[in-house]
Amino acid sequence: QVQLVESGGGLVQAGGSLRLSCAASGRTFSRYAMGWFRQFPGKEREFVVAMNWRGDSTDYADSVKGRFTISRDNAQNTVYLQMNNLKPEDTAVYYCAADYRGTGYLQRGASDSWGKGTLVTVSS
Repeated sequence: QVQLVESGGGLVQAGGSLRLSCAASGRTFSRYAMGWFRQFPGKEREFVVAMNWRGDSTDYADSVKGRFTISRDNAQNTVYLQMNNLKPEDTAVYYCAADYRGTGYLQRGASDSWGKGTLVTVSS
């Protein structure tokens, strides 16, 4: 397991941008698939994006394709989520996730580790 701490959430107007960060601690972080989920009020967490440990393969949910971009810096043990052209329907708590097995398990919500979440609020 790795410990994950998200940051960068906040209030932004529709059409604006935010960059979320996820700082990880763990000896084998560079070998973990990483990703982001989000949770709307009254609903279960939903998949947003995943990236493999090498950073050469990504999988985005249809709702964020073309607007969100995941990246990782293994040297800094950090993964990012750049969110552009934000919409009110993007308002949610965003969670960082990690899984040593790969993106397939992560995408199904079976991640090895989860952060505590950071709130993103998009005003109209």
